[in-house]
Amino acid sequence: MLKILVTGGFGVGKTTAIGAVSEIEPVSTEEYLTQDSAWCDSLDGIEAKTTTTVAFDFGRITFEVPLPIELMLFGTPGQDRFRDLWDDLARGAVGIVVLADTRRLDSSFPAITFSERTQLPFLIAVNEFDHAHRYPLTDIRQALALPPHVPVVTCDARDPASIGTVLIHLVDHALTPQPAHPTTLEA
Repeated sequence: MLKILVTGGFGVGKTTAIGAVSEIEPVSTEEYLTQDSAWCDSLDGIEAKTTTTVAFDFGRITFEVPLPIELMLFGTPGQDRFRDLWDDLARGAVGIVVLADTRRLDSSFPAITFSERTQLPFLIAVNEFDHAHRYPLTDIRQALALPPHVPVVTCDARDPASIGTVLIHLVDHALTPQPAHPTTLEA
């Protein structure tokens, strides 16, 4: 059994992704957005969003191929005011999926910085929203200033097969020995 953290900015599809692949009824702490949070929860680019995660999401998926493995998926809330929870949710994880939205790529930076700080293996999964412009992955890597060892893949958070592929890619990345990188070397 492996623990995976799914993180990213507000409205990038974390709850949707976990719900799409979970073989159990996912645990969700979704609440309705209200006028009281309008000052801190910008809906620019995601105007149709009506709910938000206020603690975490949880799901489970089992794979038999390429080898039997059970993944426990923990999704973080995306708003700045809930970031204190991220460290607790990351404890014991073997890797992190950072979901990104090209319509609001800047919302990815806090999750990337967090992932780098944890020193856990992570990858960027670009959620290809309907009607969003598709960019080459090399352009996204450059825009996010990612080092070469961080995988960048595309996905559709609504599609179980797509999210399953992302999760297998992360597990493979996390369990494959990586060479030391200048950002992780101690002086």
